[in-house]
Amino acid sequence: MVQSSNRVEDLSTLACNEEGFELPISNHDVPLEVHRVCLPPHKTTLEKLGQRLLEVFFPDDPLHQFKNQTCLMKLYLGLQFLFPVFEWGPQYNLKLLRPDIISGLTIASLAIPQGISYAKLANLPPIVGLYSSFVPPLIYSVLGSSRHLAVGPVSIASLVMGTMLSEVVSYTEQPILYLQLAFTATLFAGVFQASLGFFRLGFIIDFLSKATLVGFMAGAAVIVSLQQLKGLLGMVHFTSKMQIVPVLSSVFQHKDEWSWQTIVMGICFLAFLLTTRQISTRNPKFFWLSAASPLASVVLSTLVVACLKSKAHGIQTIGHLPKGLNPPSMNMLYLSGPYLPLAIKTGIVSGILALTEGIAVGRTFAALKNYQVDGNKEMMAIGLMNMAGSCSSCYVTTGSFSRSAVNYNAGAQTVVSNIIMATAVLITLLFLMPLFYYTPIVILAAIIITAVIGLIDYQAALRLWKVDKLDFLACLCSFFGVLFISVPLGLAIAVGVSVFKILLHVTRPNTGVLGNIPGTQVYQNMNRYRTAVRIPSFLILAVEAPIYFANSTYLQERILRWIREEEERIEANQETAIKCVIIDMTAVSSIDSSGIDTICELRKTLDKRSLKLVLANPGGNVMEKLHESNALEGFGLNGIYLTVSEAVADISSLWKTETELPI
Repeated sequence: MVQSSNRVEDLSTLACNEEGFELPISNHDVPLEVHRVCLPPHKTTLEKLGQRLLEVFFPDDPLHQFKNQTCLMKLYLGLQFLFPVFEWGPQYNLKLLRPDIISGLTIASLAIPQGISYAKLANLPPIVGLYSSFVPPLIYSVLGSSRHLAVGPVSIASLVMGTMLSEVVSYTEQPILYLQLAFTATLFAGVFQASLGFFRLGFIIDFLSKATLVGFMAGAAVIVSLQQLKGLLGMVHFTSKMQIVPVLSSVFQHKDEWSWQTIVMGICFLAFLLTTRQISTRNPKFFWLSAASPLASVVLSTLVVACLKSKAHGIQTIGHLPKGLNPPSMNMLYLSGPYLPLAIKTGIVSGILALTEGIAVGRTFAALKNYQVDGNKEMMAIGLMNMAGSCSSCYVTTGSFSRSAVNYNAGAQTVVSNIIMATAVLITLLFLMPLFYYTPIVILAAIIITAVIGLIDYQAALRLWKVDKLDFLACLCSFFGVLFISVPLGLAIAVGVSVFKILLHVTRPNTGVLGNIPGTQVYQNMNRYRTAVRIPSFLILAVEAPIYFANSTYLQERILRWIREEEERIEANQETAIKCVIIDMTAVSSIDSSGIDTICELRKTLDKRSLKLVLANPGGNVMEKLHESNALEGFGLNGIYLTVSEAVADISSLWKTETELPI
């Protein structure tokens, strides 16, 4: 036997043991020293609170770059922090300009038809979609930190805004009020987004899990595609509802309005768009095909209708679009009245979805180029550009995945590509608007369908089924909720399922019996490692979650059940009875007062049954709270160990010593 140092009687330092031992699980005569379980360094309550707040709101330590800098350098770094343009601007050169011009013109060819189409999806005048592709990209180029994010209207935010507003206000009967509410919702979306970034509350959008978004976007894509049947079939009367049953009913109730000219043109261009999309997907070198095909479709279809206008009476066209820059819309903001709650609710919901998509897209392409995107700065940039957009006749915008992918593949180097795109849109607004007079509405429907089909990710749904059935359930709830109930309620149901999953993990944490891997000092779950063996007289349990008021009662009941089941197994196999229960607390990151009470009650219960309770490897936070609550006094000097192996070896040694003492 080897004598161990550091045996201290003071419970506040809690030295565990005074002797080492030969491991009962080892094939070698290697002594094991028993180490102390120490308390963390003492900190005041204010110090603890400050550290906790820093971890919650500033996990990335954004101010680290200001340390040990002169006042002038701090000012310059502050400008770079608030306006990333000061970071990349001084290093910008002509070598970077060429690929930015190419990528900017490429995404402009996609942004112009998509802007018109998505405005239609939001039940807004088509010109608003172009306005929204001009001002927001310019603001983002100054404030944004992503080099590849292409800003503009997106399908999901357009769909949500159009759905939520049209359920209360008719865009055909009250177009001015509808437009006012759209601008007001954009303002509140921007305020909400910027507030999340300013107050470092970005973790709130994490409640929109991947599973939720997969189902939501798939359901939204189906609804959006079905809504485009109005334009694809040339119908005049159509339901304003977004659920699948009313939409299909409306399609077949007005079969007499179907236009064969519109249907033929729609099918031809839809096939063309889908084909180019498929080619670009399979061979990224031909990305320009899918990027240029929407604008090519608009130009070609406009020429066809203009040439055959005397014979194409059944094909509806966009008509007159006003030329000129974005008119100010501050006077159109609806800041008081009975519809204000609707505008706020619409703004928050569409703002959250836009923010989620924008940040996800930005981080995706940043990872491909190995640079960092500051999530909170992105929230502020997206929020401020939407606030400015609401005052310049724009509706909710964010980073678009399709345009950003084209921007990336076209070789964009900086956000100057957004400036080039905005310049192209400006030229269109000033000089080219009359050319869209004969653009058929059916082509906009085809462009929208092509864009949203990419949102249906069935492979992601299959992965969810294989990996996590609860995530798959959340995905299904979101999908069917959007299809059969409504877009916002479908999203709310999915978020509810995700929150339920979190609560389930918190209130019903995993526990398991640990066994020793032969020839090692490692203890692992016996269900996972079939070679792991039980240690006679010991029951070793692992708790894989913090111990809170929400799960403390469950854990107490579950641990007692583990003990009962082990005793029944021992009795059936006539093995050595349990004398000690060890709880491995490696995964217990924190504990509250209810958890401490549970540990103490469990220890007292086991004492009455002549069973010893031992805690192994409690974390610093757990150890500190156990010490401050005086709970450690009940465990004594042999109740807390650094590792499970030390606990098993030391307690076995103590039992052996006790049996060798003369009576």
